[in-house]
Amino acid sequence: MAFYKKIQKKINSLWYPQSVTVGKPVSTDEIAEKLADVSTVSPGDAYNVLKDLANVMSEYMAAGRTVKLDGLGTFYYTAASNGNGVKTKEEVNATMINGARVRFIPESHRESGNTQRTRSLVDKHIEWVEWNGKADTGGGGNSGGGGDDPLQ
Repeated sequence: MAFYKKIQKKINSLWYPQSVTVGKPVSTDEIAEKLADVSTVSPGDAYNVLKDLANVMSEYMAAGRTVKLDGLGTFYYTAASNGNGVKTKEEVNATMINGARVRFIPESHRESGNTQRTRSLVDKHIEWVEWNGKADTGGGGNSGGGGDDPLQ
């Protein structure tokens, strides 16, 4: 289940649902354990591959390539400049770039006969529950500060 809370926007004073994350982020170790449960690799092998993934991806991206991971999505760099444009094309140069951002586009697909696209990272059966300050993930609940894994 996913959580939302009710928020009022200052710009128009209307109320909207806003998603809420609870607990601490899922760690690489937890992902490795779960991958080992659903595959033929050991938790240690999965962990090592996950740890190396960022370095391998950054090497390809630094070489000007996008990285598409099937079932996940596409990662790519965008250049950030200092915001001071120049008047002519000839004045543009690499020194104007003061950083890079990683962008991500989740993979999407369309079921046959369906006009709606779905994102690979959005569970088809997601259940939204209003957050009351406590995350009950099926294991007796906690107060939003970590706790039971809803996938176990």
